[in-house]
Amino acid sequence: MNRLDIRAIAKKNGSMIVMLAMAILVGMGEKMAERFLPLYLIALGGSTWSVGFLNAMDNLLSALYSFPGGLLADKLGPKKSLQLFTAIAIFGYSLVILIPSWIAVLVGAVFFISWTAVSLPAIMSLVSTVVPKSHRSFGVSLHSFVRRIPMALGPIIGGILIGVYGRIQGVRIAFGAAIVMGIIAMILVQRFMDDTASAEKKKELQPKSLSELFSPALRNLLVSDILIRFAEQIPYAFVVIWAVDNNHLTAFQFGILTTFEMVTAMLVYIPVARMADKYGKKRFVLITFGFFTIFPLVLLFSHQFWMFAIAFIVRGLKEFGEPTRKALIMDLAPEDSKAKTFGTYYLLRDIIVTLAALSSAWLWNQSPAANFITAFAFGVVGTVYFAIFGKDA
Repeated sequence: MNRLDIRAIAKKNGSMIVMLAMAILVGMGEKMAERFLPLYLIALGGSTWSVGFLNAMDNLLSALYSFPGGLLADKLGPKKSLQLFTAIAIFGYSLVILIPSWIAVLVGAVFFISWTAVSLPAIMSLVSTVVPKSHRSFGVSLHSFVRRIPMALGPIIGGILIGVYGRIQGVRIAFGAAIVMGIIAMILVQRFMDDTASAEKKKELQPKSLSELFSPALRNLLVSDILIRFAEQIPYAFVVIWAVDNNHLTAFQFGILTTFEMVTAMLVYIPVARMADKYGKKRFVLITFGFFTIFPLVLLFSHQFWMFAIAFIVRGLKEFGEPTRKALIMDLAPEDSKAKTFGTYYLLRDIIVTLAALSSAWLWNQSPAANFITAFAFGVVGTVYFAIFGKDA
């Protein structure tokens, strides 16, 4: 196949289009509130430690959910697994709305954090099935591109809601919208997603050891990725606090910055995916790791809106080869255990990265500079490691 576009994917498997629609609907509901949860926690009486704990819990649960998500995706198929995961997230949103307490946010997060983590192995498995290997970076990039639409628009809407109704009521209204969009997504999946893949996946799964799932090339990618995620997660939960509380930007301005980030990412996804499929993936993943590394350093020197805009454009460029990295994982995974390998990869990565999230509050309480510079140092080590030991498929 010399030319692959959205219409070709739709012709081969309409389930891909339903999955993309679900990514927009569930993602829009999620991102209207998720980016402002640190502000919401503090407004409800939580401390900076609760913010750090939420970030650590996000990483830990994402890790723990990735593995069963991969197993369920291989066994149940994408249709049933995506419906199940969305229902779990809706339950978590409901807890946050019904109980206006920072503790309820942490309990609800146990459920609504699950959607992205458990659904990603199912989505990657679906992409791997629908899209030929020679165009896999494009297929993953298409999903990433669509997923950034709600990431770009959601925070703006959430920022408007907070500006009009305040931090507490604005976030609760956003979660109410998330429930409605999740229900619509479940209806679409039930009516229009093909269930053939689910039937094919009901065969008995053959257990594999870690050594069978992870080749040396995949192990090296995992090590470098862990170090890079330290660079990402140490400042992650405190970016909004640095912008809004330390440098007096409004919630709406922060939403605009997030849009800059997502638009930048969307502009580079497709052309980079084309080049990665043609010229090899390592160089593009390496460039991505470089942008992960410099973002916290640029953020440290951001005090006016225009400088934050530059920082968030850099943050958008860190998505330069993220779909390519996911495609590389799928390329290096065994053919009969794609979702399981993907889930196991994220399980191992995110459990270790949880340590970074746990340390983030301590570093922040020392100083924002300590937080950002430590993140930068981990990024340098991870980038150099991948430059030396990273491999293409």
